[in-house]
Amino acid sequence: MPAAPDLKEACVRAAHEVIAEHGVEQLSLRDVARRLGVSHQAPYKHYASRDHLLAEVIRRCFVHFAESLDARQRHDDARAELHELGRRYLAYATQHALEYRLMFATPWPEPAQHPELVRTALHAFDVLRSVLRRVHGSRARQRVDREALAIWASLHGVASVGVSPVMAHLALSPGVAARNGETVLAMMSVALDPAQRARPAATSRRRTAARGES
Repeated sequence: MPAAPDLKEACVRAAHEVIAEHGVEQLSLRDVARRLGVSHQAPYKHYASRDHLLAEVIRRCFVHFAESLDARQRHDDARAELHELGRRYLAYATQHALEYRLMFATPWPEPAQHPELVRTALHAFDVLRSVLRRVHGSRARQRVDREALAIWASLHGVASVGVSPVMAHLALSPGVAARNGETVLAMMSVALDPAQRARPAATSRRRTAARGES
C-alpha cells in the first residue's frame, strides 16, 4: 500500500496500467484503488472523479511528448530543424503507441474542467510553431498557424496510416511503407521552401519557351 504522500502518483501509474491492459473504457477509481490495495474512497482525496484522473494521465502523456520534441537536434537552418522535429514526432508515435492514442484518439474529459491538460497540449503544439516562426518571422502569425496545423495533420496521418491494418493489403513496392515518414517529410520540406517551389514553375516556363522557338 503506498504511503499517503505517494498515493497521488501511484494512482496515475495504476490508471496507466488499467488502460494498457483493458482499455480506457475500463478505467475507474474503484479499480485503481483495488490495484493499490487502498480503500475505494482513498483516490478521491486526490482526484474528484474518474475524468480528473484520466485528464492527469493524458496531461502526463503530453508532457512526455513535448519533452521528446524538445530533445531534438538543434540546427541553424530552421527548415532542417523542422525536418528533425517531424522525425521526433513520428518516432514518438511509433515508440509510445499507447500514449499517442491517449493524446489524439481518446475523447478528452470536459476541457473547461481541466485547464492544465489544455495548457500542456498547447505547449506541445507551440514547439512546432516556434520553429515555423524562425522560418517565416514572428509577425507571420496566420501563416505560421496555417502551416503548423497542416504539418501536424500530415504527421498524424503518417502515424495513423502506419498502424492501420489496411497497410498489409496495399501491395506496395518494397521499402515504400518503411520510408513513408521520410517521404512525407521530404515533400513537406519542398512545400516550405520557396526556392524549391519555384523550380518546377521555372522549368515549365523554359519548356514552354523552347516549344515556342521550335
